[in-house]
Amino acid sequence: MSRGEDNRARPDGQEKRVRVDQWLWAARFYKTRALAAEAVDGGRIEINGERVKRSRIVRVGDEVRVRMPPFEHVVGVEALSARRGPATEARLLYKETDASRDAREKLGWQLKNASVIADYERGRPSKKDRRDINRFRNRE
Repeated sequence: MSRGEDNRARPDGQEKRVRVDQWLWAARFYKTRALAAEAVDGGRIEINGERVKRSRIVRVGDEVRVRMPPFEHVVGVEALSARRGPATEARLLYKETDASRDAREKLGWQLKNASVIADYERGRPSKKDRRDINRFRNRE
């Protein structure tokens, strides 16, 4: 196998072997293989409902659960590749489930629209802010 050869299914029916950390890196879930391996070792990656080691071989049809707090991706493996290519090629390696996409979008919307509890960027309250706070507290 040459270095630039793609790791998709071979014509003779045998699949190439791709480790889970390589596949996660090639599918662009993680920026480096080291980060992908760390995620696998940390238990943030499950294949078919099982926690795996980084040497686990990924197969077409496996369901991979990737937890990248606060989001969680549940994807089905569509193709194999150990080569990291453009994002358009990486997107062809997996298909995210509809339930996963909906849950991620809903959580993203909730986080985006959550009220800010404290505005720490402004620093201490001014004298006027303090009066407004006291006025608000006395109304309750």
